[in-house]
Amino acid sequence: MRRMTRDLRRDRANTNARDASQNSYLRMPSQMSSVSPPDGSAPASAVAPKRKRGHERVALIVDTAIALFAERGYQAVTMTEIAARSGTAIGSLYRFFPTKEVLAAAILDRYGALLMAELDRIAAAAATAPAGDTAHALVAMMLGLQKERAAALAMVDAQEGGAEMRGGLRADMLLRLTAILAAVSKSPVPEESDPRAWALLYALKAIRQLDQDRPDLAGRLVENARLMIEPLVAGGLTG
Repeated sequence: MRRMTRDLRRDRANTNARDASQNSYLRMPSQMSSVSPPDGSAPASAVAPKRKRGHERVALIVDTAIALFAERGYQAVTMTEIAARSGTAIGSLYRFFPTKEVLAAAILDRYGALLMAELDRIAAAAATAPAGDTAHALVAMMLGLQKERAAALAMVDAQEGGAEMRGGLRADMLLRLTAILAAVSKSPVPEESDPRAWALLYALKAIRQLDQDRPDLAGRLVENARLMIEPLVAGGLTG
């Protein structure tokens, strides 16, 4: 478990936030409810911090919002609550994130960037890595991004286009899982998602759900989960 956490932190540090703009399906539509700053003159996008202290403050705000959205849902959480939980002055919060919608979009973009970059990294290594290592990396990814995923889905489900956004995310995951299986098979990546990628996706979802339902089993979960999905990975693309 310690190795998994250490590897995940290292991989996150290597993820470039600029990749977030590629995940257009995770953008929040304008109809989602938002909270405007007191003067009503908010710009339409987040303001990037210029100093190290500002970057640290923004990271704390985002982490706090992720935790609250995951715990209570997007609609129930207020900007005032995020400011209080993160120890941020409300004016500073609005300076970086003018509305709750802007903050939500930043969280969705971060989740999309982390998830897709991690899958791409695993795919790049899968051609030469043992199937067990690839399986371990996939399990670590699913468990390591649980809070981000819960927050992202809470925000997606808060508006009418949620089903389409979920479908877009699932489609991108399936294509990348297919690329991983193709690398294992040393085959060209097919244009359509491979049936075995679907099986792998749902196996990974089951692992995540088990970790949520039985946290007392976390110490044994990683190895047992790796053993469960290793045959799927080793099989490569459907013959």
